[in-house]
Amino acid sequence: MRRGYVADQSPAAFAPSQPHQVVFCQPNKEIYGQGEPATALYQVEFGAVRIYRLLADGRRQISAFHVAGEVFGFEADGRHHFFAEAICNSAVRVYRLPIGADLSREILPVALLALVRAQEHLLVIGRQNAPERVAAFLLDLVDRQGGLPQIELAMSRTDIGDYLGLTIETVSRVFSKFREKGYIRLQGARMVEIMKPDALRNLCA
Repeated sequence: MRRGYVADQSPAAFAPSQPHQVVFCQPNKEIYGQGEPATALYQVEFGAVRIYRLLADGRRQISAFHVAGEVFGFEADGRHHFFAEAICNSAVRVYRLPIGADLSREILPVALLALVRAQEHLLVIGRQNAPERVAAFLLDLVDRQGGLPQIELAMSRTDIGDYLGLTIETVSRVFSKFREKGYIRLQGARMVEIMKPDALRNLCA
């Protein structure tokens, strides 16, 4: 496994036969709040979701992004410890607890994958080098979106900064540097094409 990011292994369809509700969310709509009872599991149908916590000084720390097909909402003690919020127009499947046996069998590998991602993210933000963090982030999205070199970023530069522990100015500066070196091609603010994936991987080695 390459250090700093992990390929997506979550099922394309998470037990679609299980009873569930599809909730449509506008940008910035809260899906659940910190401290609320954890009464469901959630799967992104389309769009993207951010998981975050507000720090005591008012700053926001994003711990995870979830894209189509990914499952979130796992908690060990029956309460949510983070906020979940739609980044853009999104749809989320809501599986109410307790869940059926068929879905239970699928939960363990998906939950373990979420744990591995969290551990990998700690490695990324533990790096001192901002380009390494941004490179790992882009390569992670490439893997999670099927390996295609063109990525449509649902999240803003501010979101990326809050996820990687960087300022928005630093994120923008690294994107510009990658573009100048020919590592990526920017098509507007949200579309990124990976031109030299090996160069980005070398930063993460």
